[in-house]
Amino acid sequence: MKVLLSAVAAATLLMAGSAHAVDAAAAKALAQKSGCLACHSIDAKVLGPAYKDVAAKYKGDKGAEAKLIAKVKAGGSGVWGNIPMPANSPQVKDEDIKTIVEWVLSL
Repeated sequence: MKVLLSAVAAATLLMAGSAHAVDAAAAKALAQKSGCLACHSIDAKVLGPAYKDVAAKYKGDKGAEAKLIAKVKAGGSGVWGNIPMPANSPQVKDEDIKTIVEWVLSL
């Protein structure tokens, strides 16, 4: 029983990944509502990169969250190809952008 509890505790810590874990289902729904999934998917490139590819590119980059929040807000091009990402501010709230970026980086 102790081994099972230890395994569950370890898995919980790994899944949390940060001080506050991202609710993946809620974040995905938010990305859908915000129009993100029109150009991105979790596993495959659509117009923009797959979110798992974004997470892999920025893994270990302590400034990634701030960089990606700024990119989502302002838009831009050149990082993943020639197709520009449109600006998503002010139509997507800052806290929603932060939630979506945290979720993407958790993949």
